[in-house]
Amino acid sequence: MNLTDLTIAEALEKLKSGEITATELTRAYLDRIEKFGDQLNCYITLTPERALADAAESDKRYAAGNPLPLDGIPIGMKDLFATRGIRTTAASHILENFTPEYESTVSQKFIDAGTVLLGKTNLDEFAMGTFSKTSFFGAPISPYQIENKLTAGGSSGGTTSAVASGLAIGGTGTDTGGSIRFPAAITGLVGMKPTYGLCSRWGCVAFASSLDTPGPIARTVDDAALLLSAMAGYDEKDSTSANAGFYVKDRLTQIGLNKLKIGVIKEFDDVEISPDMKKLFDERIEDLKKSGAEIITVSIPNILDALAAYYIIAPAEASSNLARYDGMRYGLRVEGKDLIDTYKKTRAAGFGEEVQRRMVVGTAVLSSESYEVYFMQAARVRRLIADAFNRAFEQCDLIVCPSSAGTALPLDSDLSPLEYYALDLFTVAMNLAGIPACSVPCGLAENKLPLGMQVVGRAFDDMRVLQLAKHIEEFAGLNNKPSEIMGK
Repeated sequence: MNLTDLTIAEALEKLKSGEITATELTRAYLDRIEKFGDQLNCYITLTPERALADAAESDKRYAAGNPLPLDGIPIGMKDLFATRGIRTTAASHILENFTPEYESTVSQKFIDAGTVLLGKTNLDEFAMGTFSKTSFFGAPISPYQIENKLTAGGSSGGTTSAVASGLAIGGTGTDTGGSIRFPAAITGLVGMKPTYGLCSRWGCVAFASSLDTPGPIARTVDDAALLLSAMAGYDEKDSTSANAGFYVKDRLTQIGLNKLKIGVIKEFDDVEISPDMKKLFDERIEDLKKSGAEIITVSIPNILDALAAYYIIAPAEASSNLARYDGMRYGLRVEGKDLIDTYKKTRAAGFGEEVQRRMVVGTAVLSSESYEVYFMQAARVRRLIADAFNRAFEQCDLIVCPSSAGTALPLDSDLSPLEYYALDLFTVAMNLAGIPACSVPCGLAENKLPLGMQVVGRAFDDMRVLQLAKHIEEFAGLNNKPSEIMGK
């Protein structure tokens, strides 16, 4: 039995029955990390001693007959979540040696659920990017066609690389404009952006506070639901936390497709996508129709303006959030001739090119000359998009659309910053509206690389989003076992 091919649901069954132990499962993952970790670069910091200690505690609870909900499940934690006593870098030189003395709410919830921490996964610096190429520690690589060095996506590319390759059974990501859904789509995984506020942001290094959304990444929809059950819940330490929860015990209950109204966004018809993406999307729509769902066209008039609004709002919030990294209290410090010179030298040395670019843009749009012209206009577009989604959901129960225009690109693709930004076209609007969206595999393209499509729902309708995603997962029938992707 190949332990790293097990899903979370399958592993829990075997752990509860005593067929395997948490220590055996953890050692299987640590062995696979040792074998493939250097090739994939999906972890920034590994925690093997912590993992084995966690597993031993899980085995004790199983032996005593009182296991926790996710006891013994080995996960990767995106290196944006603060972990007490474990280096937390946000993939930036400025935090390269930062070790927090506190635990983020999300990582604490996973501790409370009994999970095993394998390590901190790689990402774009401060989650700013699409390919994870902006990481100070180098980009993670997709396990698909590894010789071609394809992107695992960004910003949560380290987690998607780890889960797709069997270097973690599941993991965490954050989604500010598609940073869970896009990488999940191009690595054959399920990536869930929950409703904004469902999962606490406390202790998660901030990029854009009104958009950042922690969420799960897994191989199956059932596994994503189990991880989300551990992550979700009200947190009094987070002023944006919603008094709402999410819970499944084992597997999702099926949603009936008969008479379900599913919307397709009219404005996306004019967006160029690959022939493979169009073919697979149309096939899954036909599967839904045959199963009794009614497919209707809905309009989100300003959705094609979402990208421009996002790239004004997100950098503006980032420039404010990143002002705290000044070399005075923690992180890198480069001494200058006086205080202001120290600030300048520290930030110039500590932040990478993309982070600096977004901070300059953000600072500019918040200036007195530009605030009304750019930032407030973007905020108005954001409200129009949210209102349009609300109107669309008066006509349908859920909405489906592509997760990306095509399959994974090579890491060395020669794209301009604007071309990288355009890759977020299908995902940013859901962050602006704060609604749940799940990317689920919809099949393989002609080049044998995976593609994904999104299910989008009303705020706090996360359960139904995942339930429809499970149907699409079954229609697609993608085999994403790690041993099939890159060997045992």
